[in-house]
Order: sequence, then structure tokens, then C-alpha cells
Amino acid sequence: MTFVDAAARDAIRRDLDSTLVVEAAAGTGKTTEMIARIIETIRTGTAGLEQIVAVTFTDKAAGEMKLRLRVELERARGEINKSTSAIGRERTRFERALAELEVARIGTIHSFCADLLRERPIEARIDPLFEVAGEDEADRMFQQAFDTWFQRTLAAPGEGVRRILRRVDPVDQLRSAGKALINRRDFEGAWRRDPFDRGAAIQRALDELAGLGALASRAQRREDPLAKLCGRIERWLADLARREEVDPRACGAPLRDLDGLEAELVAVARWWEWRYSGRTKNYADDLPRSEVVARRDAVLATLGAVRQAAEADLAACLHDELRPLVHAYLALEARAGRLDFFDLLERARNLLRDDATVRLEYQQRFTRFFVDEFQDTDPLQVEILMLLCGDRDAPERIAPGKLFVVGDPKQAIYRFRRADVALYEQVKQRLLAGGAKLVELSTSFRAVPALQAAVNAAFGPVMQGDGQARYVPLSPERADVAGRPSLIALPVPRPYGKRDVTNKAIEESYPDAVGAFLDHVLVHSGWTIPTKDGTRKIATRDICLMFRRFTSYGADLTRPYVRALEARQIPHVLVGGRSFHEREEAIAIRAALAAIEWPDDELSVYATLRGPLFAFHDEDLVAFKHAVGRLYPLAWADPEAAPPEHREVAGALRLLGELNHERNHRPIADTVARLFAATRAHAGFAMWPAGEQALANVLRVLDLARRFEARNATSFRAFVERIEDDAERRGSPDAMVVEETTEGVRIMTAHAAKGLEFPIVILCDPTAPLAQQSPSRFIDSARGVWLEPLAGCVPIELRERAEEVLKRDREEGQRLAYVAATRARDILVMPVVGDEERESWLSALIPVTHPDPARKRSVSAAPGCPAFGGDSVQSRGPDVERFGEDSVAPGQHVPRAGSTPVVWWDPRALDLDRHVGGGMRQRQILQADESGEVATASEQAHA
Repeated sequence: MTFVDAAARDAIRRDLDSTLVVEAAAGTGKTTEMIARIIETIRTGTAGLEQIVAVTFTDKAAGEMKLRLRVELERARGEINKSTSAIGRERTRFERALAELEVARIGTIHSFCADLLRERPIEARIDPLFEVAGEDEADRMFQQAFDTWFQRTLAAPGEGVRRILRRVDPVDQLRSAGKALINRRDFEGAWRRDPFDRGAAIQRALDELAGLGALASRAQRREDPLAKLCGRIERWLADLARREEVDPRACGAPLRDLDGLEAELVAVARWWEWRYSGRTKNYADDLPRSEVVARRDAVLATLGAVRQAAEADLAACLHDELRPLVHAYLALEARAGRLDFFDLLERARNLLRDDATVRLEYQQRFTRFFVDEFQDTDPLQVEILMLLCGDRDAPERIAPGKLFVVGDPKQAIYRFRRADVALYEQVKQRLLAGGAKLVELSTSFRAVPALQAAVNAAFGPVMQGDGQARYVPLSPERADVAGRPSLIALPVPRPYGKRDVTNKAIEESYPDAVGAFLDHVLVHSGWTIPTKDGTRKIATRDICLMFRRFTSYGADLTRPYVRALEARQIPHVLVGGRSFHEREEAIAIRAALAAIEWPDDELSVYATLRGPLFAFHDEDLVAFKHAVGRLYPLAWADPEAAPPEHREVAGALRLLGELNHERNHRPIADTVARLFAATRAHAGFAMWPAGEQALANVLRVLDLARRFEARNATSFRAFVERIEDDAERRGSPDAMVVEETTEGVRIMTAHAAKGLEFPIVILCDPTAPLAQQSPSRFIDSARGVWLEPLAGCVPIELRERAEEVLKRDREEGQRLAYVAATRARDILVMPVVGDEERESWLSALIPVTHPDPARKRSVSAAPGCPAFGGDSVQSRGPDVERFGEDSVAPGQHVPRAGSTPVVWWDPRALDLDRHVGGGMRQRQILQADESGEVATASEQAHA
């Protein structure tokens, strides 16, 4: 079969004397082509493996490339006929390459830079015995530096810190802001701070609020939404007046607490009452509702303007006041002899840039560079590569044939890591101007043609250059699979709140639909997927739930999906999640460690005995407490002294007591391991619905204990406190358990899934926006300024460029959706709402999943699907003024764009509302009861 890009693939293998920039669309086999070029480079003697550097994006990719390169080297050597001397030389070259493979320079740019620095530490002016600080260790050092800086700052806080301390979660906000500045520490330019009369701006806002609050008494109805807003404003102003009745000047303070007022006005602007306007014509007999709405909107606009100006001023303050924290972190790094990942890049760049002798040596030693995922390189990485690939006689020019880069600007999704598609385009144009050739790969071996056509129709119109990546259509190589759909729209069963479709209702309902749909696919559908040898049944490892994000406002978005899978006994694996400390096994282990360290903490002891490690019933524990005494581990050296019916509880208490006695006389990991062995924790957790993940998290605790001791830890208590601190900050990722043969539905973000593929991809997180409302970042390299929000405060220069930055943010959101959609090989599932089109991070896919409104009730039978009804919304509330005929009918549709048929599923054909069995799973026992109904019922039940 001849591919449409056959000439490009031939150039990659044959044109070894030219610098090539390869733009490879998703699934086009770019790694295969890169390895083929390396093989040809070795075969022809252009360079030996010791002269080659291959740069990958991750360590995992580097390992896979080494394995594939070994296979290809073995194959190439095996195909050689020994009949001629020329071929004999080729065989010798391959044998030498195979011998050198284990020490070949194939890895991430960070590992390559670390090797350079270890070779030249004196010239780089670093500790010759330096060690690379991993993410966890870097976080520990930052936390230590932050704690020291914060305590010193509290003694005499500057204006910025003083103001932020009056806001919600000030310490966490300062910590996040400090971490951001440390990650951008090479941008030391000052942020502009314009004159700002804070007192006058606050007074203007108060005056306008007072005018609106005065309308409260004129409302016709007290339950009027606008009346509720005006009344709340009136009450807040009255409370403020009472607080200011005491003249603070008597204590030598300023006349007004501007810091407190600023924080309060920010909170006032977020009241939920601003959202609702009411429906009647008049607010009062002589006051039209439209006039009150206009006044409300004007006041809200004033509050917004004051907030933006105050926060721009505050951002500049914080930027200056947090600089000592950056210096404290760097000093701590130096004392510990550590370099973090950013240091590796910066120090290597400085070494190559400033020392011509060292640069020339490495230019001569490494004659061929192969760079994968070039669109994800940041400015420092680009500069390092350009310095190493420069021509000896003209350093500003790349030596011909020395550099081979592969990238896909449509998959540039790491602006938050400094990698920008605009930078990629600049470097590409520089290379092309210097004689490089542009090669495009478009034949995709991944997805079936139906999905490729849908992706082309969805993203071709939105990727048109001008800062956005230029779209190169995917060309088919596979054949379509008959008898089942390739593109499926999965409706949210219950998308309505009281009257309208709401994000809250969608987030509560869609996970259950996903779980039920997977149950149908795995158990009832009979669908198969193609293999090299034919077809096979779909397995759980073939399915990926793809998210834009895992958390929103601190909430774990994956948990409802996990519960839906567990309710149907579907194994799953969470990849790259940060919910380790929120999982039941981690909570149980933390409670047990606390009970060992503090045996007099009866609540921790009870939680340990009641939890999954010991699994005693409440009846057993209550009976023990009443018959024997308190749950105190140190009181039970001999469980046989307890009554027979209570000896098991006494034995568990003795175990905790023994571990307490010995905890500081043996390794921490050994104490933890003895707890697991005595309770047979490994076997118990392995039998859970997500047993592999639970067991991996249990083993991760052991790993954390060993690593903690390796850093000269002081005590078991220090480890327990560290674990608790990590839990508060959600600082540890879930343990990785993913291998290709590991069963379980993969749950991951689109960022984590980049470079992977799955037969079935279900797009999740349907309420995630395409981009945030606030601009993300702007870089002014000439001034050395990196502008981004600090503690939620947008600097003035970033606000002035908001339109431009938000456009770039939306474009990156579209590229992220492209990455997510192109992970699917056979089936792509899109979340939809049957009654309306909803904007989200997946908006680019709406034209290929939604029919023309005039044809939304025109359907045909869906191949390989159960019988469907006529409504794609399972239920609507009694106050909803929409009906079944308003929805897109379930069945096969012709979409508005593209030629790929899309099947709208019927939520009534799914087995919904299954619940997790087998015990209590993090149930919230004590929760708010604002109506009082639950409390009243309880009182009556126990009267």
C-alpha cells in the first residue's frame, strides 16, 4: 500500500545530510520514523550510536524508544548478508551499536543536561556531588523555605502580605504564589504598579452599594430575588457601620480598615444573589424591575472594577515581597547540594553559552540530535539544542543534517510549562530559513477512517494558523469496522436543576451514565475490536475515561465515576491522580499510624479498629468499651486477660501497643510493614473493586516511609506528621500501577494521555470550560517579565493584554480537545445534553456530534445498538418547560459537519442508579441540615 506521505517517509530515511523538521499528525508513527532514521544513520556510518543524542518527553518514552531501537537493530543486523565487505561493515556498525545501547544518550532533556553537568561541574560552578531533587524532594525544600520565610514575614508583614492575610485561605494562596515565582525565577523583571487610590475606590463602591441597599424596603414581595440582594446589602452595610462606630484612631490606627474592606468587597461581589433578577414586570409599584436590574448591574460593574484595580495593585506588591522566598529556596538547595529540574536546564544552558571550549567539545562529540515532541520544548531547552547543534564556523546557524525534530503543533498543550506553539513556530521558521526542510506526515495508523473524518471536520475549521496551529488533515490507513458505531453521543440522563440545565446536575448524572454505558459495552453489547490475528472481545484495559482536569475547587471530579464503576464491579486504574490521600485505604492507614504514635487518641484508635485494617463492628467496640474500658492500646499486654468475647479487640489493641513501644527502635518502613503483615492488609485491599490501585497505594506508603528515612528522618512521629501535612495539601499522587496487560478502565487527563491510544475513549468532565475567564500568562522576554495571576490577583499588564491572552488560552483548549479526541482507535464517546448544546472544553466536537436542529428528530436505526426510545433526556423536573420532542431523538444521525454518522444513545436503555455495595464508603455522617428536617425527624424518632 502506498501512503499519501510516502515521499516524506522516504526523505526521513534517506536525506541524512539535511536538517529536517517533521510535523507528524496524531497516530502517524513518528517514533517509528525517528528510529528508522537512526538505523539508517548507523547503517551508513554517518554517526555511531555514541555520537547520537535522542531526546524524548518522558522517561517512559525513553525506555520504550530504547526497546524499539534494540528490536530494529537486531532486525537490521539479521537481514544483512555477509557476502560483501560493505555489508560486513554495516554488520559491524550494528553490532557495535547493540553493545553501546545501554549507555546510549536516549532520555529526557533533563537527564541529558544532568549528564553534562556531572561531566563538567567545575566549569558549571556547581557541587560536583550534586543530586537531582525529584518533585517530592523539591516540594519538601520549598515547604521548608516557605515556612521559614512566612514566620519571619509575620513579624513585620509588608503591604501585600498584610492585605492577602485578610482573604480566604491566605497561607495556601501565598504558598501557591511563591511556588509559581520559584518556577519562573529566571524572569526577574519588575511588575508595573500604577498609582491607585484604594480608599477612594472603596468608598465609591460603598456609596453605590448603599444606594442599591436602600431599595430593599420598597420591594413588593420580600421573596423577590432582587429584594433578597438589596436586603443582604442593607444588612451588611449596617453591620459595617456598627463595626466602625468605635473610632480606631484612639489606638493610633488608620481611620478605616482598608485591608479588611477590600477583602469584604471581594466576597460581596461573589454573593449568589447577584445572579437572579426575578420575572415580574415591576419591583415596586412605582419602580420597574428593569430599572433595578440596570442599577444592580452598574453596582456589580463598579465592584468588579474596584476588585480588578485592587488586585492588580496587590499582585505587584506580592511579586516584590515574595522575592526573598525565592532566594531562600535557592539557598536551601545550595546547602543541600541539590538541583531541581529547572536548575538542570538553566545551569546546562549557562555552561554551553558561556564556555566556548566546553561547547565546542560537545559539538564535536555529539554529531546527530533527534528530538521528539518538539512542540513541547521550552525556551531554555531550545537554546540548549541550538547551542549544541550550531555550526562551528557560524554558531548562529545549525550544522546541516545535525538536527532532526519531530513535532505536532496541534498537540502543543503545555504553555503552563513554558512550551508555547508560538515559540515552536518561531524556531521552525528559523530552521527553515537556515536551510532545513519541512516534512509532513499525515497517514494515521491509529483511528478508523470514520473517526478520522470526524476529527478533520471538527478541528480543521478552528485550526487555521494566526497563532493557532495549522491543521493538517489525517489520512486513513485502516478500514472501518461494520456492525457498530464509531462515534457515539452519550446524553446526560438528568441534566436539569429546578428549572434549567445546570452544571451541578450534569456532574451528578453523567458519571452514572458512563458506568452504565461501560457495563453495556463490556457485558451486553457483543462488540469486538480488531487485532492482528482477527478480533477479540473488549476488555476493561481497552477503555479510557478522558478528563480535562481531575479537581475543581478542591473537589475530586473522578470520584463519582469511580463509584459508578465500582457499583458495576468494573475494575479501574486512576493514572496521574492526586487523590491518594482521599482514598479509603490511605485514610485508614493514616488513622492507624496516628493510633500507633498517639495511643491515647481514642478517636484514631477507634477509626483504626473500625476501618478496613481490623474491620471490627461497632457493636464489638461499644461492648468492649462498656464491659472492659477505654480503647487504650498500652493497657493490653496480655489479651488473654480479657473476657473471651473481647479477646480479638484486646489482641488488636496489643498489636498497636507493641508497634508503639518499638516504633523508634526499628526502621519506620518496618513498623508499617509489620502493621500490614499482622492485619493481612495486602490480601484485604487486593480484593477491593479497585484492588490493584488500592494495593499499589498501600505499597506507596511503604515507599514513602523508606524515602523519608533516606533523608535522615528523626522519628516515627515526624513521618506521621509529614503524611498528615501531605494529606492537608494533597501533595502525593496516586501510585502508578499501569502496565499494558493490567486490567482496568484507565482514568486519566488528556495531558497524561498524550502519546497513548485506546480502542475506546469516553470524554468526561463535560462542564469544564474551554478556558478560564481570567487570562493565564503573558511573557515579555525582552524585559525579563513573566506575568501571571498571583494569589488569584491579575497584574495590570496581564489585564491589559487579556483579550490576546484569552484568545491563546482558548486556542490551547481546542488543541487539548484535539489530543483527547485523537486518542481513540475505534470508538469515541462524547457527552451531550439532549435538550440543548452546551459550551465546554469539547465545543469543537459539537458540529460532528449534533444534527441540524431541523433534523434532530430524524433518525435511522443504530447498528449494533439496542432498541431506543424517542427522548434523550431520562427525566426533567416538574418546573421544566421542555418535553421529549424538544430533545435530539436517540438513534443514528447525520451531523451538521462531516460525513461520519453519530449515534445518540438512549439513557433509558442503560441500567442506571446502581449503588456500591459491601459496606460504607466514605459516607458523610455529620453534614449540614439547614432545613432542620433531618434533625426534627431524629428528635421524634428518639423521643
